[in-house]
Amino acid sequence: MNRTELTQEWQVLQNQFDSYEKYSLVIKLLNVGIFFGAYVTDKLSITLVAVMLVVWMQDAIWKTFQARIDSRLQHVELGLECIVASGTESSQQEPQSTPTPVMAYQYNRTYAAQRPSHVSLLKEYLSNACRPTVAFPHCILVLIVGLVVI
Repeated sequence: MNRTELTQEWQVLQNQFDSYEKYSLVIKLLNVGIFFGAYVTDKLSITLVAVMLVVWMQDAIWKTFQARIDSRLQHVELGLECIVASGTESSQQEPQSTPTPVMAYQYNRTYAAQRPSHVSLLKEYLSNACRPTVAFPHCILVLIVGLVVI
């Protein structure tokens, strides 16, 4: 393991992780804007509900991508922790606390090796859509429009 390479990867991934958080907020604000625009023009409809649900799912997909980065960040942090704990940067002397060596720059290979099936991926998207940090404010906006339209 090379501490410098893992540190560089961690920095890039952490910046990306934070960026995904900002864009998730932009997606939420987009849905608020869509709702507000439809409300002030008195265009609340079932079609609006469908559009808002699509935006909600886009946010869930975005957060799923972010979760993949988080998974790799956790793995890289474990590798860095093991390097620091062992006091070595040599790949010949792996710490006992990690079963496999943590190699830098393996984000895509790791994901490809663990890539879920289409059904599992859809379940992951839906699961992320239900998380409170994703569902808010989408759920409230869809409920408001749904109650007004019905």
